[in-house]
This record gives sequence, C-alpha cells and structure tokens, in this order.
Amino acid sequence: MSYDFDEIVPRLGTDCVKWDGFAPGTIPMWVADMDFKAAPAILQALQKRLDHGVFGYERLPREYFDAITGWFSRRHGWSFSQECIIPTTGVIAAYSASIKAMTSPGDKVILMTPVYNCFFPAVRNNRCVETDCSLVYHEGKYSIDFEDLERKASDPLAKVLLLCNPHNPVGRVWTRDELLRIAGICHRNGVFVISDEIHCELTRPGHGYIPYGTLPREYVLRSATCVSPTKPFNIAGIQIANVVAADPEVRRRIDRALNENECCDVNVFGPAALIAAYNRSEGWLDELREYLWDNYQYTLDFLRENIPGITVPPLEGTYLMWLDCRFAAPGGVPYDGFSSDLTAHLKDRHGVVLTAGTVYGKDGEGFLRLNIACPRKTLTEGLRRLAEGINLYINTHN
Repeated sequence: MSYDFDEIVPRLGTDCVKWDGFAPGTIPMWVADMDFKAAPAILQALQKRLDHGVFGYERLPREYFDAITGWFSRRHGWSFSQECIIPTTGVIAAYSASIKAMTSPGDKVILMTPVYNCFFPAVRNNRCVETDCSLVYHEGKYSIDFEDLERKASDPLAKVLLLCNPHNPVGRVWTRDELLRIAGICHRNGVFVISDEIHCELTRPGHGYIPYGTLPREYVLRSATCVSPTKPFNIAGIQIANVVAADPEVRRRIDRALNENECCDVNVFGPAALIAAYNRSEGWLDELREYLWDNYQYTLDFLRENIPGITVPPLEGTYLMWLDCRFAAPGGVPYDGFSSDLTAHLKDRHGVVLTAGTVYGKDGEGFLRLNIACPRKTLTEGLRRLAEGINLYINTHN
C-alpha cells in the first residue's frame, strides 16, 4: 500500500468526541469517525489555505462544483448539472432542511428502522411525526418490508421518506431493484424521498452503490440526495456537504429552509478539502476501502473463534458492524435495556466502547454497533476486550 493505515495517531487530549471523556486506556469503537489521517492531498490543500492567513467570507469557485459533478459522474455514473447542487454545512443540516422544505408541522416522515440516530431529532425538530417501517431481519440478513412501506406511504399525512443509502447501522447497500420498488411506492403515494448517502463511497467489493439520483427521472424529480466527502475521507469536523435536487422548485424550497435554519454558508476550509478529496484523493480512498474490508474479514474471523454466539449481518457498506448479541441476554431473550446494560458493562469493566443498538430505535434492542475504522493494532486489542467482556457477562448473567 502507498498509505500507512497502520499508523497510530494519538487523539487523546485533542478534544476529540470519540476518544476524550472516557477513563484512561479506554478504546472507543463507537461514533462513526476513523482513526486515520486524512489523505495527503487534503492536508496539503488545507495547509495552503491556512498559510494564506486571511479567513474572510468567500464565494464557492467553479472548481468546487466541477469537483462534485466530475466525481459522481466518473465514480458512480451519476450525471447532474452544477445548478442541482446546494452547498451546506453538513448532511444532518441537509436532510433536516429538506424535511422542513417538504413538510408542514404534523406531517409524517417514514424511517426504516433501526436507523441512524440523528434521523429521529430531525423529524421532531421539524414538528413532524415519526412513522417507523421496520426492516425485516431474517436468518441474519436485513430486507425491506415493502408491504408495510406501502401501508405507511398510503397515509395521507405521510409526506417524506428519509432513506439511508447505504444503510447505517445494518450495513445494507440497497440494490437498484430495491430502490426502484421504494421509488415506485413513494411516487404512487405522493411521498417525497430524501436520501442520506454520506456512506456511499464505503461499499464492500461486489456491492456497488446506486445513487438514488440515477433512477428514472419521474422519481428523481420527487427527491433530494444529501452527499458529502466528510465520512469517506475522515474530515467530518470540517463541516461540508451538498444537497443534489433535480427539480428547480424543490431546490428553491430547500435553499429557503437552509437559510431559515442559518446553515447556508460553509466555512473557508470546506471547499479546499472537498476539491482535494474529489480531485486528488481517489487512490487514497481505494486503499482505505481495501484496508477496511481486511479489518472486516479479520473481525469476522475473530468473532467466530472467540464469541461464536454473535451473528453479524453481511456488511455491504459503511465501516460499522452490526452485532447481534441477543444470545448473551439471560435465556437468550433481550430485556428492555439489555443493549445499554451490555455496553455499560463493556465500557466500565473492560475499557471498550461500542454503541447500544437501541440508539437506532427499538428494533435495535439486542444489538451493538462496532466501528472497525482503526489501525489493526487498535482493532485487535478492542476485539480482545469485547470478547473478554461479553464472555464474562454471559457467565455472570446466565
């Protein structure tokens, strides 16, 4: 490899959300950021911008928009014009404003649960009502309950489906056929689709990401897609994202909502980082993907050997493994609060931090989310603690 993903970069003492705030020696494997340095081209671009020394208001150059359209065209076969792009501070701001633009207070927003935890407050904060369409978990795999989606979408108050593609936390990369079925249901029922595609670059070999924006035009016109380089290039703190919407009236409404939410301007480092990511960091991303999938295979092998009761749905996208730990509950039946109790046990007694599945909705009870985006040495020690902790928990509670 040309890039050293085995390098240990100390993050303690940097006011890092992931690492700071825990007992000394704790290994955090929870929040979705990576423990790798950003791509060299991004670091160079940021240093150049820093060296200029003046950080006033600035406009977005044509190069910014060309970088976005060029990346998605060559990498994913998704072509759209510069006019379709609305810049903003982050993907959460992007989909929150899009909900605001396409709903009125009291309207319903459909979520496919378990799902990214920040979806829930985005619905509430826009004074809308959450409607859960639970994913089907059968024989260790997740799928969409299309009959239930049709029922939920047919409610006259259902105005938006907030889609996660690839899906966090269950790791599914939706196929074109699945997306077409989603789109058809939503189109028939007048439900607008907002697709969070922040993890789109982080797919496992053999599971190509399908942008919602590549579906037939009648579906795309009733949608908005939220994208960002921050997750795949590990620059989340730089705060840069874009909404892509094909319909001019939809763009006008989303732009208005972004302005009302006061998140319509980006910081001066965001454009430099995005341009460097999309124009000069593709090789870094390709090697990162290889490293992540090696970590995934290593983790699977470790779990089979050391915690054979855990089931892991196939990870098709993201670097977040969804661990079915229901076998560890007393009698194999997770009680209300089991996931939280297990994560507390792992943190307090074994110094490893995962995320309780119930953070992602009630359908997550009995599951833990594990972040494997770290150097192999860190991963190995974290997994050792995980195995020790779960096995002790079983011996104590069963």
